[in-house]
Amino acid sequence: MVTGVGDDDMGDDVRDMNGVAEGPVRTDGTGHGDAAVEKLMEVVRSGRAHEVPALLEPLDAAARKAALGQLKSLRSEVRGWDWKRWNEARAVRRALYVAGAGCQTGAAAAATWLGGRDLLSRQGEDGTLVLSVLADRDPAWTADVAQRLAARPAVAGNSYGLIRGLVERSGCAVPATDGYALAWAWEVNDPRLLERLREDSHTRVLVPHALAMAETPAPLTWSVGPEAPTRWPTALATLVTEGVLDRARVVDLCVSRLLRGGRARDLRFPLEVLRLVGPSAAERRERVPDWIGMTADAPSPVAGYAQEILAGLATEGALSTGALAEMTGGVLFRTEKKLVRAQLTLVGKVLAREPGAADELLPAVAEAFGHEDTSIQERALKLVGCHAAAVDASVRRELAEQAGLLSPAHRPAASALFGADLEEESGAPYEEILPPVPERQLVAPPATAVEALVEELVVKGLTEEPVALERALDGLVRLAHRDRAAVVDAVREAFPRTEWQEGYYFTHHTHGMEVVLAGLLGLLNPTRVELGRRNGRGPTCCLQQSLSGILDARLWEAADLIGTDALPFLLATPTWHTGAVDPLVLVERLRAYRDAGAEPAPADFAQALLRVPRTDPSAGRAAEEAAALGTSAGRRLAVWLREEAAVGATVRLLPRGEGRSSLKWWLIDRIVVETGVRPVVREEMPPAFQWLGSALGATPRRCYHWDNSRAQWPLVLPADREVLAACLLPTLAGCVDGDSRGLTEPLTALAEAEGPVGRAVHLALAFGLGCIDADDRLRAVDAVLVLASRGELDARQLGGELVWLVAEGSVKPNRLADAVRTAAATGAYGTVWAVLAAMLPGLLGAGKPVRGLGEVLAVAADCAERCGGRGEVAGLDAVASGRGSSQLVAQAKRLLNALRQGVDQSLTETA
Repeated sequence: MVTGVGDDDMGDDVRDMNGVAEGPVRTDGTGHGDAAVEKLMEVVRSGRAHEVPALLEPLDAAARKAALGQLKSLRSEVRGWDWKRWNEARAVRRALYVAGAGCQTGAAAAATWLGGRDLLSRQGEDGTLVLSVLADRDPAWTADVAQRLAARPAVAGNSYGLIRGLVERSGCAVPATDGYALAWAWEVNDPRLLERLREDSHTRVLVPHALAMAETPAPLTWSVGPEAPTRWPTALATLVTEGVLDRARVVDLCVSRLLRGGRARDLRFPLEVLRLVGPSAAERRERVPDWIGMTADAPSPVAGYAQEILAGLATEGALSTGALAEMTGGVLFRTEKKLVRAQLTLVGKVLAREPGAADELLPAVAEAFGHEDTSIQERALKLVGCHAAAVDASVRRELAEQAGLLSPAHRPAASALFGADLEEESGAPYEEILPPVPERQLVAPPATAVEALVEELVVKGLTEEPVALERALDGLVRLAHRDRAAVVDAVREAFPRTEWQEGYYFTHHTHGMEVVLAGLLGLLNPTRVELGRRNGRGPTCCLQQSLSGILDARLWEAADLIGTDALPFLLATPTWHTGAVDPLVLVERLRAYRDAGAEPAPADFAQALLRVPRTDPSAGRAAEEAAALGTSAGRRLAVWLREEAAVGATVRLLPRGEGRSSLKWWLIDRIVVETGVRPVVREEMPPAFQWLGSALGATPRRCYHWDNSRAQWPLVLPADREVLAACLLPTLAGCVDGDSRGLTEPLTALAEAEGPVGRAVHLALAFGLGCIDADDRLRAVDAVLVLASRGELDARQLGGELVWLVAEGSVKPNRLADAVRTAAATGAYGTVWAVLAAMLPGLLGAGKPVRGLGEVLAVAADCAERCGGRGEVAGLDAVASGRGSSQLVAQAKRLLNALRQGVDQSLTETA
C-alpha cells in the first residue's frame, strides 16, 4: 500500500516538475494558492476527474506539494468508507488517480501512485487525463515512469493506453515486459491483425518478447484455423517473409522456448511459428543437440516435430551414429507408442544401411525392453535379434542383461536369442507392492500473532490448499476476537481491495476468505450477509452447488460474526489433514464455548458434526463427555456420535438415450443421486445443510456453471465417503465423455476419507480411470492404490462398473488401458488383475467386440504373467481361437496361455 512518495517526495526544498530543486518557496500572502488547492480538493471530493487537469495547470510547485498532502489524507479516508459509499468512493478514486499523478514530482513516486491497487483505473479515459496533466514533464522523467509502470504486470494490463502514451511522448525504448506485451497483444488482436502488426512500431520488440515468455499471451494461442484473420502464427510467418521480423532471430527464439518446456498450451504457439517459418538446412544441422533434447523431454507434439527433423537428417546421412543412439535412448524411454514405434523404424532403416552401427545403436534399442507396452518390447527384441550377430561379446552381454526387463511372455524368445548370457529367472514367489497406508497428519495450530497471520495470507494467498484455508480462517477469527482493531489495521494495510465495497462483487461468489476480510472491515451490506447465511440449496440445485453452498454459508456466517464474542474461534477447524475433527477435540471446544458463555454458530457447528468420524475409537467416550457438558450442543454431539448410520446415498444411472442429441446420451445427464431422509439434519441444521437430510428427487443433477471451490468439497464430508463420492460424480462424468480436464483433485482425499465404501466410491474411481486427461487418470490410479492398501477396494465391484462404462462407449479402452497399465507398473499386478478379471467376461462375451479391447487384454496378460493369475475368464477361449493376427486375438491367446501356466504352477506347488 502506498504510504508516501518515498525517496522522491519533496522535502523542505521544492522541486520543479522535472525534479530539479528550486529552493524554498515564498508565498505572497494573498491566499490565491490556498484557494486554488481548495477548489481542486472540492472537485476531487466530488469525484469530477475530468475537471482535474484544468485546475492543476495553474498550480505552482508549492501549491502542488500542499495539495499532495491533502490528496494522501483523502486517499486514506476513502479506504475506511463502508459499502454504502462504494459508488462515491469509486468516483473519488478516479479523481485522486489523476490529481495525485499531477502533483507528484519524482518518477518513482508518480509510478507508485499510478500503480496503487486502490487507485488503479480500468477506464481508458483516466489514462488520457493523466497524460494531459503530465504533458509538461521532461522526456527522461516520462520515460522513467513508463518503464516503472510497465514492469508491474497488473498495472501494465490495466494502464496500457497510459503507458503507450508515455512511451510515444518520451521517445523511449518500448518496454519489453510480460505485462506490457500481454496488454499489447490484446490491443492489436482484431481482424486487421496483420495490417496492424505491420504498422505498429512495437511489433519488432514485443513479438520476440512474446515468443520468449514463459506463459504465452492468450490471444496468441486462440487461433481458430489457418485462415482466421486473428491467427498470429500465420501473421508472423508473413512478417518474416516480408522482412519485418528477422527470420534467424524468430527461429532461435522459438527453439529456445521449446527447449525450456512448459505447458502444452504455452508451447503450441512457438511450435506452430517454427513450423511455418521453418529452419534452414544449416540450422537443422547446427541444432542437433537441441532437437535431441526435445525428443527426450518435450511434450509429445514438440518431440514429434524434433523427431521428424532428426529423421530427415538421418536419412540424408547428416546425423552421426552417436547422436542417433542418444536420441534413441531418450525417445524409447517415453510412453507415447507412436514416437517409440517411429524411432524403432528409423533405427531399423539406418541399421539396414549401416550394419556396422549395431554396436552403438542396439544398446539404445534395448532401452525399450522395459517399456510398459509389451508389443513395443516385442518389436525391440525382434530388431535386436536381426542385428545381434554383428555385435561383439561385450555388447551382447549388455543386451542380455537388459533382456531381464522383458515381460515373461517374451522370455522364451530372449532365451533363444541370448542363450547362456541371459540371467536365470528368480524363483522367489510373487509379492504385491502397494503404497503404504496413509497416516493421518495433525493440522498445525493457527497463527497466534497478527503479523504471522497476515504474512501467511499474503505469501500463500487467500485461496491456498483446503486445510490451510481452514487453518488460516480459524487464526483470523481467533485474533479478531482477541484484538479486532489490530487485525483490522493489518488487513486494511495488506489488502486494499476497493472492489470489496462494490455491491456486485459478492453477489454470486464469496471469493473464499475475501468475504470474511470484507466483513471484518465492515464493507458488506447487512442484507447480503443475512441472505448468505440463510440461503439454502433446494432439490433442483446441482450437487456441486450444494457442496459449495455449505462452504459459502460458513464464510458468510464468519463474515457476520468475526470480531464479536459470538465467535471466539471455529469449532469445525479440522484436526487431521483429511478434514476430520477428532471427537474428543470437538468436546473440548464445546466446553470452552460453554465456559465463555457462547453459543455455537449454526453453520460452524453443523460442519463440525459432519466432520466427526463415528468410527473413531474415541467416539464412544466422546459421546459420554459431550452429554455431560449439560449444553444443547453437547447433547446434539452425543446423539450424533451414537447414531450408527451416516448420511448415506444411493446412485443410479438412467439408460442411455439414442443419438448424441438425446438429453440422456451424455453420462452427466444420466446420474441420479438419492439420499435418505434424516430428520436431525433437516430440522436442526442450517438451510445450506438441509439437502443432506432430505430425499433428493430421482432426477439427474446437471451443472451448467463453473465452480473453483471443488478442492474444498472433500472437507465438507470427510466422514461420509459415499455421499461425497455421489456428489462428485457429475463433475467426474464431464471428464469421461465430455471435454473437462483437471477436475479429479478430490479423488485422493476421497480415498483417504472415512466412512463406508460402496457403489458411489467405486463408480467415482471408474470414472477417474476413464478420464480424457492423463493427469486425471493418474490421480484416479493413486486413489485406487490407496484404497487397496487400506483393504477397502472391492476389485469385483470396480470391474463391474467398468464393464458397462466400456461397453456403452463412455470409457474408451485405450484410456482405461493406460490407467491400469500405470497402476500395474507400480507393482500392483495382483490388484489390477483382480479388477480386470471381474471386467473382462462382460466385454469378451459381447456380441460385437469392443474396439480397442486388445490394449486392455495386453495389460491383463502382463499382470497374469507376473502375479501368477489363474482361473477361467468367460469368453476368452472363443476370442483366442479366432482367426487373424489382430491385437485382440494375439493378446487373448497370450492371456489364455498365462492363465493356464498359472494353473499348472499351482498344481505343481500343490503336488
